[in-house]
Amino acid sequence: MSEEKKTNAALAEPPEGEGADVQSAVDEAGGKSKEDLKGKKAPSAAVRRKKKEKKTVAAGRAYINATYNNTIISLTDPGGNAIAWSSAGACGFKGAKKATPYAAQVIVKKAVDKAKEYGLREVAVFVKGVGTGRESAVRALNANGLNILNIKDITPIPHNGCRPRKPRRV
Repeated sequence: MSEEKKTNAALAEPPEGEGADVQSAVDEAGGKSKEDLKGKKAPSAAVRRKKKEKKTVAAGRAYINATYNNTIISLTDPGGNAIAWSSAGACGFKGAKKATPYAAQVIVKKAVDKAKEYGLREVAVFVKGVGTGRESAVRALNANGLNILNIKDITPIPHNGCRPRKPRRV
């Protein structure tokens, strides 16, 4: 047992000559020891990263959510990962103007311009909601150079589930 303690003690402390060499090397490197440098990152000048190449998607999906108050479009790849999106509020429309057909055209143009960088050419359209921008958004997709493969209405319809809201009085 006494031999094991001696070997462990010998491993824990460097010989007298080596410790001095290490300290002089630390002094030359800027006067900071290991304890001073803990938690700090190395200089990033030598680190080089590859540029992330953009994936190309020829066909994808377009989700249009047209509510009474807003219109939102999301362009995705076939797996459902978002490539580009836009909404009337993000394009600067405020209040009742967000739900207009013109706002739908503007947001589709903005989203399609973002998605063209990924090579998107064909979309399957999924329309949800009852807003006024739903039809003009589909027309704008076609007008901005995307080929529409099919259009599907995915508006949720209750099958006598919850009691409906009372009618709105204007």
